[in-house]
Amino acid sequence: MFGFFKKKQYLSKAELLKIKNAIEDAELNTSGEIRVLVEKNCDGYDVLDRASQHFEKLKMHKTKARNGVLIYLAMQDKQFAVAGDVGIHQFVTDSFWEDVKREMVDFLVEERYADGICTAVQRIGDELKIHFAHEGDADKNELKNDVVLR
Repeated sequence: MFGFFKKKQYLSKAELLKIKNAIEDAELNTSGEIRVLVEKNCDGYDVLDRASQHFEKLKMHKTKARNGVLIYLAMQDKQFAVAGDVGIHQFVTDSFWEDVKREMVDFLVEERYADGICTAVQRIGDELKIHFAHEGDADKNELKNDVVLR
């Protein structure tokens, strides 16, 4: 699709930690939840359908405000998707998701996967902050911040 994802070792331990830290930083000012899932391929599914399957498996639709966002990458298939739950999707247009993906592409083409993911995480976090303010002590981290590797 975009000519990226050539390596078998896609993300180092340091890059996984960088992404986790980016998620934690992005979630500091919002009740929104961001997850990243990286797997080898889509198993024959459309990339958005596969992202939706994982969205449900990760129970991202169970957040209190339905404001979870999944960044999904199928490395061998050279595809990725960004999927938001109904809470955030009601505030943003499809063009927002396309803009996030467009910002990632140059990094992915250059095989700077972690940088592309972190850029998307920051952009998504900024948008979540606008619509879902952090709830102070009442706000809890509903989903893990670790990158899911399949």
